Order: sequence, then structure tokens, then C-alpha cells
Amino acid sequence: MGSQEVSNTDWRGKHVTVAGLGVSGIPAARVLNGLGAVVTVVNDGDDERSRAQAAELEAQGITVRLGDGATLPESTELIVTTPGWKPDKPLFAAAAEAGVPVWGDVELAWRLRGQDGREPAPWLAVTGTNGKTTTVRMLASILEAAGLRTAAVGNIGVSLLDAVLGDEKYDVLAVELSSYQLHWSPSLRAHSAAVLNLAPDHLDWHGSMAAYVADKGRIYEGNTVACVYNVADAVTEELVREADVEEGCRAIGFTLGTPGPSQLGVVDGILVDRAFVTNRQKQAQELAEVPDVNPPAPHNIANALAAAALARAFGVAPAAVRDGLRNFRPDPHRIEHVADVAGVTYIDDSKATNTHAAEASLASYEPIVWIAGGLAKGATFDELVTGCAGRLRGVVLMGADRALIREALARHAPEVPVTDLDRTDTGAMSEAVREAARLARPGDTVLMAPACASMDMFTNYNKRGEAFADAVRALAAESA
Repeated sequence: MGSQEVSNTDWRGKHVTVAGLGVSGIPAARVLNGLGAVVTVVNDGDDERSRAQAAELEAQGITVRLGDGATLPESTELIVTTPGWKPDKPLFAAAAEAGVPVWGDVELAWRLRGQDGREPAPWLAVTGTNGKTTTVRMLASILEAAGLRTAAVGNIGVSLLDAVLGDEKYDVLAVELSSYQLHWSPSLRAHSAAVLNLAPDHLDWHGSMAAYVADKGRIYEGNTVACVYNVADAVTEELVREADVEEGCRAIGFTLGTPGPSQLGVVDGILVDRAFVTNRQKQAQELAEVPDVNPPAPHNIANALAAAALARAFGVAPAAVRDGLRNFRPDPHRIEHVADVAGVTYIDDSKATNTHAAEASLASYEPIVWIAGGLAKGATFDELVTGCAGRLRGVVLMGADRALIREALARHAPEVPVTDLDRTDTGAMSEAVREAARLARPGDTVLMAPACASMDMFTNYNKRGEAFADAVRALAAESA
């Protein structure tokens, strides 16, 4: 069971080890068990939740080994790993020594397409450091507006295995892929794919920026119709040049400026296509207007152009691009308008969990009172602060690693007033909003774009965003 196509493999009696429980490991184990494989799940953790999950799987005849994810089970012919398991795990070293291939859950889903005899739905795939989920959901909205049966799946939180093997018959899938998933997907071949942007992230997992970029670039391998890249991010275009694609596959750029031939871009507030037209040297097709994008922040317009490029590569008509973008509603905590209080706009971008995402958010408003801080994950903030210093009215810092941002502000924006909240309990958010309101003037935007992860104070970025929104609404009630 090497790299060959195995969609029609007889899985009965195949010894497969699934590495890790959780949102992708459990479905993989169940699917493989249902196909007749002899499945063993290994998991580092041995807590109460893991034991409960193990009991459910064992009731179905699946062997589960808790507290030992390092040892390769005897007779293993294939490992299917969950995305979170780092490549330097001892289990994978043992697999390499034994000549056992390692797949991710995405690779398994790709190999199982057509298992039920149906014609597999093509994949339109999206990756990037930021904007993946929004772009995939925009793409799905456009495809639906075109009358196609589709779903947004993958890293977005919807199992690809369910999409591939479920009862629903799809015409095309909008697939979000993380760098983790791409690392373990050697045979994936998308219809068309996009890399939205690249900035340092997850380097502890990949080991280096070069390795992270290389894994992102895997999404272009074997593309048949279009490789979509960001004109403003030269590395994404370089990945297209390096990719081994099907003959006739085209490089399609997207830009916030005027597009050249084989690009999509913006002209006088209109999103236009100079790629999928009869005469791209002289012709441009109007797709939508900037106000059709929700919200019409620059980085979100870029997301819309990338989604439009993939949809157009699949043959979607211009009117469906417009209608799909109009119908799209962003997920909570992604540049979400919460309220206007005393002439000040309050924006929740709790999803901005790294500096690259925060940079895009900060570029969308002026002047800003910025609420930031949390877990830095090894990030530095000098470049971010340098780029946004001229937009800042004030800054409120909170969270475990706020000192790193405070020091960058002292170096690059010493004139900007900073409030440093020396507390990491969840109640700090209410104080942060009140301090931001004190710094803000009518016409300003109070922007929570933390540039950090949330787990020092909150369960996840959703809970952090909810705390911000609750604090803003309380402020609005007092001002009423």
C-alpha cells in the first residue's frame, strides 16, 4: 500500500494504525473499521475523555492503546495520522524504519473517493496562513448560487471522510486544507487550488519557515485547471512555478489593484476577471462590486477574489459570483461589527490569532484603539507595530505575553498611549473595553485584533470574542 491509487483496494484484513483520537482520528478509525480493516488507535493521552472515546471505539471492535503513541503496533501496514501529530514523533520514525507509509485523514479521504462506485466530486482547495475558512465559505456560497451541489469541508471543521463517503452526492467540494493536512497528503490532486498568503506560523510543528512553505505548496501538485496565487505575495507565485501540474493548468493571480492578463483584480470599485475571458489581453469581465463583499475590508476583498478565481476555474458564471458574495455571511469573530457607542465603532476580530491576521485587520480602519495580547506562540511584533503605528490612537494590552507587544510599541510607537492590564483572568476583557472607550474619540474604531492565541485566558478565540461583545453591549446599555 504505497503511493499507488487504492480507491478500490480491498481493506479487509489490512492492519491500520490510527494515530490520535479527536475530530479526525475517530472518524478515520470508524471508516476503516467499517471497510474491514484491522484498526488499532494509539493515543498519547490517557485522561477521562480519552478513556470514554476509547470505550466507544472498542465497543465497535477497534483496539485502542492509550498513553503510548510512540510504539508502532505489530503488523501495521499503514498509519493514518491526525493533523496535530508532529512529523518528529517517534511513531513516524519507527514507521519509516519499517517501510510503513503515513497518511493524513485528508489523504485517506482522497484515496477513498469512488469507493462506493460513484464518480468522485472534484476538489477546489484553499490554503494559506490566514483567510482560509472565509475564502472556502465564500467559494461554497458562490458554487451554491450557481446551482451546484457543494459543501465547505476539511479544516473548516467538516469531515472530508463524511463528504466523500456520505449519502449526499456533490458536484464539487470547497476544501480548506491546513499545512498539517497537506504535509500528510502525498497523492492529493485538486481540480484547482489557491494559496492565499504566507507568513510565519506553526513553525514549532514544521521546524522551519522553508518546511512550512513547502507543505503549503503541496496543494498545487497535480492541479488540472488553475493554480491561484496572490500577486502581492511573491512566494505564492514561486510555489506555482515550482509545482508539477497537469499540462494546460494555468497560473491565475489575484490582486487588489488593476489586474493584468490571467488575473482577477479591482477596477474603480468593481471586482473584475481578466483570466477566464475570451480575450484576456483586451477584455475584462465584471464579477461584483466591492460593497457585495461582507465586510469590504481589503484582505477580505482578496479572499473574495481568490474564491471567485476558483469558481471561475470551475466554469461558474459571473452572476453567480456576485450572488454568492452577496449571500455570504462571515463567521462570528472575524472583523465582526458589534456596536457603535458614543460615536465609536467596536469591532471583534478575535480570530486574528497571529500577527499576519492582525496586520490585515489593523489595515482596515483608522484611527484605532487597539486591544491586543494573549499567547504569542513565539511571534515577534516589531514589524506589525511599525506598520500600524500611524493608525493608532491608543492601545490596551492584556494576556500572558502582552509585554512583547508593549516593548515593540515602546520601540516603534513611543508616542501612542498604552494601558497595560496586569491581569489574565477572563474579567479583564470588561476592563479592557472600558479602557479602550476612555482612549477613543468619536469617529474612532476600537478593534480587538489580539495578534495572539487565546488559551491563556479563554477556552478559544470564540469565547474571547464573546467576552468582548458582552463587554461592549454592557457599555452600550450604560450609555443608552
